[in-house]
Amino acid sequence: MPRDLPLGNGSLLVNFDRSYNIRDIFYPHVGSENHVCGYYCRLGVWADGSFAWVADDGWQRELRYEDDTLVTNVRLTHPRLNVSIHVTDAVDFARPLLVRRFAIAPGGASDVRLFLGLDLRIYGNPIGDTALYKPDAKALIHYKESRYFLHGGIGRNGALDDWACGQKDFNFQEGTWRDAEDGELSRNPIAQGSVDSVIALHANEAAQEERVLYAWLALGKDMNAVEYLNERLRDDPEIFVERTRNYWSLWSNKDRADFGPMPGALVTQYTRSLLTIRTQIDDGGGILAANDSDNQAYNGDTYSYVWPRDGALVSFALDEAGRHELASAFYRFCGRIVHEGGYFQHKYNPDGTLASSWHPYEVDGRPRLPIQEDETALVVWSLWHHFDHTRSIESIRELYGPLVVAAGTFLSEYVDGSGLCKASYDLWEERWGVHAFTVGAVFGGLQAAANFAQAFGEEADAKRFAAAAARLQEEVVERFFDAEAGRFARMIGVDDEGRFAPDWTPDAAVFGLFAFGLLDVNDERFTAAADALFDSLWVETGVGGYARYAGDSYYRVPEARANVPGNPWFICTLWKARYAIARARTADDLKKTLPLLQWVVDHALPSGILSEQIDPLTGDPVSVSPLTWSHAEYVTAFLAYLDKLSTLDICPACHRPLYMREHRRLAEQHLSAAALGSGATAKPRRAMRRHP
Repeated sequence: MPRDLPLGNGSLLVNFDRSYNIRDIFYPHVGSENHVCGYYCRLGVWADGSFAWVADDGWQRELRYEDDTLVTNVRLTHPRLNVSIHVTDAVDFARPLLVRRFAIAPGGASDVRLFLGLDLRIYGNPIGDTALYKPDAKALIHYKESRYFLHGGIGRNGALDDWACGQKDFNFQEGTWRDAEDGELSRNPIAQGSVDSVIALHANEAAQEERVLYAWLALGKDMNAVEYLNERLRDDPEIFVERTRNYWSLWSNKDRADFGPMPGALVTQYTRSLLTIRTQIDDGGGILAANDSDNQAYNGDTYSYVWPRDGALVSFALDEAGRHELASAFYRFCGRIVHEGGYFQHKYNPDGTLASSWHPYEVDGRPRLPIQEDETALVVWSLWHHFDHTRSIESIRELYGPLVVAAGTFLSEYVDGSGLCKASYDLWEERWGVHAFTVGAVFGGLQAAANFAQAFGEEADAKRFAAAAARLQEEVVERFFDAEAGRFARMIGVDDEGRFAPDWTPDAAVFGLFAFGLLDVNDERFTAAADALFDSLWVETGVGGYARYAGDSYYRVPEARANVPGNPWFICTLWKARYAIARARTADDLKKTLPLLQWVVDHALPSGILSEQIDPLTGDPVSVSPLTWSHAEYVTAFLAYLDKLSTLDICPACHRPLYMREHRRLAEQHLSAAALGSGATAKPRRAMRRHP
């Protein structure tokens, strides 16, 4: 089930599903230590003698955010219960704290009681947890070792009106949440082992007035920490909601950009995508791929890891959007985790330790370096993009040797006798070989390493990296292009007899040959191949969108017709948009790409959340949701559209762009042409503004 409403601040991430249950609580790292593990922290309502959990049938649920914030705007209505509730949830922008405001609409049921269940598995397992009622705090507390969770609130009596602690999943006990269904709680004061708890907040019975109740969950590493937060909250919980609302509004609008002719829905999705990306970034710099624990049902693992590839592409989008601080933190993270051999391994935990992997070190008795080479290349490529935008020389100083030079050396030497990359795993993490996307990324990484070396005056390294990039570029057309069929192979593998074997399966990842500068987008060989490729990957259902590759079986919907190449992916659809944007020669050409951006908006959840894939028959989210990379690709494509518009829509009177994005002069923003090095480009940046 998708996570419709993620809320986070870099150390605490709380996920609500589409039925408005809390399904994940990550603390103290985004992506690490999930204390709910996909189980259910329920919300129930008792109204004039009738009870229903909010996830039950009969509720009308509208799950959205307040504009430009990470504060929810949730509306819950149940006609039979005669109750309507407006809920505002906020994870405080600075503290490990979730605050919830429940406004019960006037004119409905008289006696209304809210029941909030807390079903934790602290440190990811239910063994040895304790739940207790602490009368001096007037709150329930769960704890184990150095993780504490205080569940408090303000009801009719100025505190919790009822509570209960109990056991779950033991001796056939479903959980204490069942105790709520008669509208009363046992007030059992403590439970140990596999436990859960419920608190109750009773509204006063003045049904003709709006009634407001508050609940909160404070997290910390000892009892004093959570009790301190509890005391602050008991004074005025609304302060924490309001300050968080103001913070995210300020964060969203820091550039006060005017996006000119872009449709409002597309601009709204741009802001929502940036905010969603922020929820998936740990304070330690790690950018998590996705934090949806339901994926455990697929393979017993999650996406709650840092893939250097995903992080690099997300950081590229963040820099395009002017969020340089977050990108800087990611590159510092990369500087800590890069292997001494100059490459990145498969994926990492948010604390920088090596994460789980399915890439073997040996196959058929032969050793194998279990990497995806594009991950290493893309970090260097996007780091140059970051440096080009920020000119943060001090931050690059500490990364130049251990990251840039080491990775550039690895990329230049991990080649065969002709200069083509050696085999590694593909970006889809399924095949071993030499991949079109990978060679495109490696070219971009080598060019970036050469640019850095040129800027730092390291002429020998600059020439070495540039020469490796040139050799690679020469080999790609020779080895990957079929002139007779007008197509590029997605991969060159090695058959059982050691011969090179091209794989001609249509795959959107061929986009990588253009995305990182190896081939010009106007190269007729590439454009003819790309046009045919994308045509073959369009999903011919009422849903539309572009699949990853022909025959994609990952999360494939069984009912889909045999001629559907695979599920539509937001990433691949946005790649097509970026390709079409780059190809546009007139403003009218460019405008024809807007439907692809609109397709993304139309298939987002009502909250603006983008999944990895969608069902080709129903349009429902498939696999993890949100996927950070999906949101990053939207940000990149949205801004690419505006950049291209600034070069095409020229005022006939003064010959200046009708719309442009810039906030300082070119000479102030960029290094000199000599320092930029071979192959580098420069363009004006950043905030959109109208032609005067």
